[in-house]
Amino acid sequence: MLKPTHLLIVTVAAGLVACGESSTLQVSDGTGPAPKLPEPNKTLIPTLNIAEAVGWPQGAKPTPAPGLQVGAFAEGLDHPRWLYVLPNGDVLVAETNAPPKPDDAKGIRGWVKTKVMDRAGAGVPSPNRITLLRDANHDGIAETRTVFLENLNSPFGMTLVGNDLYVADTDRLIRFPYKDGDTQIQAQPTKVVDLPGGTLNRHWTKNVIASRDGSKLYVTTGSNSNVAENGMEAEEGRAAIWEVDRASGNHRIFASGLRNPNGLAWEPRSGALWTAVNERDEIGSDLVPDYITSVKDGAFYGWPYSYYGQNVDVRVEPQNPALVAKAIAPDYAVGPHTASLGLTFAEGSSLPAPFTEGAFIGQHGSWNRKPHSGYKVIFVPFNGGKPVGQPVDVLTGFLNADEKALGRPVGVVIDKQGGLLVADDVGNKIWRVSGK
Repeated sequence: MLKPTHLLIVTVAAGLVACGESSTLQVSDGTGPAPKLPEPNKTLIPTLNIAEAVGWPQGAKPTPAPGLQVGAFAEGLDHPRWLYVLPNGDVLVAETNAPPKPDDAKGIRGWVKTKVMDRAGAGVPSPNRITLLRDANHDGIAETRTVFLENLNSPFGMTLVGNDLYVADTDRLIRFPYKDGDTQIQAQPTKVVDLPGGTLNRHWTKNVIASRDGSKLYVTTGSNSNVAENGMEAEEGRAAIWEVDRASGNHRIFASGLRNPNGLAWEPRSGALWTAVNERDEIGSDLVPDYITSVKDGAFYGWPYSYYGQNVDVRVEPQNPALVAKAIAPDYAVGPHTASLGLTFAEGSSLPAPFTEGAFIGQHGSWNRKPHSGYKVIFVPFNGGKPVGQPVDVLTGFLNADEKALGRPVGVVIDKQGGLLVADDVGNKIWRVSGK
């Protein structure tokens, strides 16, 4: 017989799965420079619509846009999430997942959240390594694979400056020596700076990118909650992009109010830094759109007090009208709850029109929306350094007819031959998209 506490947990979990509101708008309504923002629809039980992770059947693959083709660059990986291409064409993939964070799983809500992650394919232990993939004959398939770095702590972002390879673990930015052609690094890391981590570590992924001249590093630090329900003291240094001086390790907050920034990339025409951001949950299937935006030095983007500029989130206590008045709206919405993570520009791409100028975005997929959103790779056209028009699907088919997840796209990057690489952390593959 179930104990009363266990019965309560089962009842709550069943209610969460069974209940919740549904969307009244299309994903396209929450997309573009001026997305529709309906009234919040906060329900007693949050919408929970999980695409169960099942993986790809033998021989199956995503569906590319007309004029494109897709194949497996690498298979049999262990939760590949992020990608980086070295100057010689070698591809680094962070095989990684969330670190232990016991304080994030306490209580009924934490227990349910853990079950959600398990069902979505994110409950596996972190491999904590970076693997090197080499396509020596340039046929679009990696022939060799080596463990490049291991014994890391939920690694994510990677960037090379000269002979220094930087890796963003969940709780620190570290540096390794690298020389061209290395297939393994055995040297011990040098810590550059501590990053927010700990036993309560809601958005654990940290990304890093170097400035054009290599003097600065920019690091993403996601929030420690949905809308600061753990108190603002738990958000110290979070929901922000840091600027780190490469020589000294000194850092400052470059931009703030960004709930969960992941992708970072330099827009090739304007030279501006852009990021992909996951916005807040639990106020309806149509709120709030995730977005990509240029990142202005010193800017505040609203979280947690407001969203998409100065739309106040009444759930946050205490309110902060002075900060809301400073909040600026992002440049371009990419749909509510799409979990847009990966971001790379088309510079260096060999893909044909209309994929020649703009940004590729890996959308990991929703859990807080009915019907699902995301679960694909999209392309946002740019002109003169700014997004224009509606997105174009690049890679779809990650959900089957039963709405189960065959794969989930995460990191995206252009390889040395101009193909688009896509990390799939449910399919455990790296897909390569090219022109026919």
